[in-house]
Amino acid sequence: MAELLDWQQIDFYDDAWPAITQNGPWPVLGNTASLMSALAEYQGVVVAIGNNTIRLAKLAELKENGANLVSLVHPAAVVSRHASLGQGSVVMAGAVINACAQLGEGCIINTNASVDHDCVLGAGVHISPGANLAGAVCVGQGSWVGIGACVRQLVAIGQGAVVGAGAVVVASVNDFQTVVGNPAKPITKNHQDQSC
Repeated sequence: MAELLDWQQIDFYDDAWPAITQNGPWPVLGNTASLMSALAEYQGVVVAIGNNTIRLAKLAELKENGANLVSLVHPAAVVSRHASLGQGSVVMAGAVINACAQLGEGCIINTNASVDHDCVLGAGVHISPGANLAGAVCVGQGSWVGIGACVRQLVAIGQGAVVGAGAVVVASVNDFQTVVGNPAKPITKNHQDQSC
C-alpha cells in the first residue's frame, strides 16, 4: 500500500531483529530502540502490527518520542470526505468508510471491509477482511471484528471485545466479551487478561 501511495523508501523495524532481517522484499533495519533513534530520518511512520494491544502501545511510544504518525489509505479504498480517520490508521484495498464515521487512532480497516455512516470506532480497533458494520455502530477501544462478520445498525460493541469470524451481531456486546455464531452469542464472560 505504501508503494502504491508513492512512498519511495520503506523500511521495517521489528523487535525480533536481528533474528529477522527481511520482511518480504523490505529490509528490517533494527528494533524499536533503533527506530526511536532514527525517527528524524522518516517523513512518516505506521505501526504494521495486527495485535491491537501491541499496536496501541507502540503508537503511544512513538507519539511520546515525536514520531510523525501517518494514516495510509489504499488507492482502491473509498473514504468519505465527511469521515474522520485517527492518526496511524490504515484502510486496505476495497474497504469503504462512509460519511460521518469516526475512527480512533491506530485502527485497521482491512480488505473489503465496510464501516457505514455514523459509526464510531475507538482506538486500536481492527475490522477484519470482509466484515461489515451497518450504520451508527459503536466499537470500543482495542476490539476486533473477525473476517466476514456483520454487525446490525445501532449495536454497541464494548472495549476489548472479540467478534468471531462470520458472526452475525444483532445485540450489544459487553467489554472483553467474545461472541460467535448466527446470531452471535457469548462464549466467554471475560478475556481481559488475553491479548487481542
